[in-house]
Amino acid sequence: MASIEVKNISKIFDNKLVLKDLNFNVNDGELLSILGKSGCGKTTLLKILIGIEKPSSGIILKNNKNITKYDISKRGMGIVFQNYALFPNMTVLENVSYALNNKLKDKKKSNEQAMDIISMVNLDEHINKYPNELSGGQMQRVAIARTLALKPDVILFDEALSALDAENKIILRNKIKELNEKFNITMIFITHDQEEAFSISDRVMIMNDGCIEQIDKPSEIFKHPASKYVEEFVVKHLKEKVTSIQKCIKVDI
Repeated sequence: MASIEVKNISKIFDNKLVLKDLNFNVNDGELLSILGKSGCGKTTLLKILIGIEKPSSGIILKNNKNITKYDISKRGMGIVFQNYALFPNMTVLENVSYALNNKLKDKKKSNEQAMDIISMVNLDEHINKYPNELSGGQMQRVAIARTLALKPDVILFDEALSALDAENKIILRNKIKELNEKFNITMIFITHDQEEAFSISDRVMIMNDGCIEQIDKPSEIFKHPASKYVEEFVVKHLKEKVTSIQKCIKVDI
């Protein structure tokens, strides 16, 4: 379990300010979505949180400890990528137990723990399959299981559902929320999809051009957008989507 506090984080690339003095917190056990268009700075922010990039200024606190200069391995964070990043020559069980083997130095114990996690993501019947024998949704569940196996305090999702079809997106985001609540794991979910962010999150942080436009509960953002950008990018989009659904199924929502 962990809380995160970001203080005055800025990032400069090639003399361009891509993150502009960001300040926000993520509460212990919270699922926070960071929502924005491509190029708004959300992926750069994620890379700074996990330790792939260093900020030009500002600090990151985890449970009130300054982790800004910590190596990736020392941050107690896991990450789930869009492209799954599975080992193609390993089965589901081997992919999940791989990191545990290094940690526990006991293959039997690693496999037992891996099996427990695989059951949590409903992949028991697929343990001996290779990635190329799985659907996109199944591969992403393996990636989530592999991350969970190491018991991180914080899990980051980098556009993790964007490659999936609509049905698998709904299944996976429900599973992610279920795991968040079951294990009380702090999660930060990067996405460009408004519906995805609003359906899964305790709070949503909307970014635009390296700045935070608004951070609040989904219902509050919908009722009280803080800027014209939030009104256009989020509220108007979601209202149009609901109107479209109403027309298709000819019922009031």
